Amino acid sequence: MTRSTFIGIACGAAAGALWGLSLLAPELIGPFAPLQLASVRFVTYGIIALVLLAPRLKKLLPHLGAAEWWGLLGLSLMGNIVYYSLLSTAVQLCGVAMPSLIVGFIPVTVTVVGALRQDSVVSIRQLVPSMLLSAGGIVCIAWQNFHNASSQNHGSLLLQILGLLMAAAALLSWTGFVVKNANWLKQLDHVSNNDWNLLTGLVTGALALLMLPLAFLLPQHLPTTGWVHFFMIACGMGLLASVVANAFWNSMTRLLPLTMVGQMILFETLFSLFYGFLWEQRFPTLLESCAIILAISGVISCVRAHGPAKHG
Repeated sequence: MTRSTFIGIACGAAAGALWGLSLLAPELIGPFAPLQLASVRFVTYGIIALVLLAPRLKKLLPHLGAAEWWGLLGLSLMGNIVYYSLLSTAVQLCGVAMPSLIVGFIPVTVTVVGALRQDSVVSIRQLVPSMLLSAGGIVCIAWQNFHNASSQNHGSLLLQILGLLMAAAALLSWTGFVVKNANWLKQLDHVSNNDWNLLTGLVTGALALLMLPLAFLLPQHLPTTGWVHFFMIACGMGLLASVVANAFWNSMTRLLPLTMVGQMILFETLFSLFYGFLWEQRFPTLLESCAIILAISGVISCVRAHGPAKHG
């Protein structure tokens, strides 16, 4: 394994550890709606991005044309606003496990897209073992989730299905984000990883400002207590799961090929499961343990497929 590959994997793991918190956050906000969490989180992301970008904005603006701003708009929607609103709703409808397993398919979808590209450093045949191991882990979690659905107190079967559809839409949205973001980072040599992250945050924050009236003015009944707790979680997500995690993700994206980038998303699934176990104060079941082992094996298999002769 080359040094750049090791650093890329470490950045991917750090991003996953922070993003895993965002899957637990909807369970922690009580009576507040997912849209309220998403809007405050992303306004925080935008404010922090503006503060950090302010000293360099004049130098960056000449390098950004209409195409770049439209690209940032698409990334902000796919990777932040639409994705997290769908995912948060899915978590509140059917718990953490189901959205975790659906989002867990992102490594497979991104890896397939990456392997089919002309600039792929490995063939899709070489990645089949890794994708099968990843899919096996996802199937284990799915079986566990559906087996326990009736005892999770997350509503009727109809709500479970609605949550599944929301999570599937989030899967498509984030797959598009990963691929498009990787394309932009490879094109923009003159913009640093972190500046691109902060520019994305700037646009995301502007969009989130439009969400605030929808999130807080339209509901007929707003919670009367828990506001400090809510804002601490939402603002914490803005800092940790957006500003910091996305910076790690962009660094990883520039260090690794797209076929390996997809596998790094498994860290989010693994950490979200770990946080879920801590929250529920229990050990993983046999199926969940198998899922974790298969997911880790999938990452190792993917790294081996991208050996020094192929990458680095």
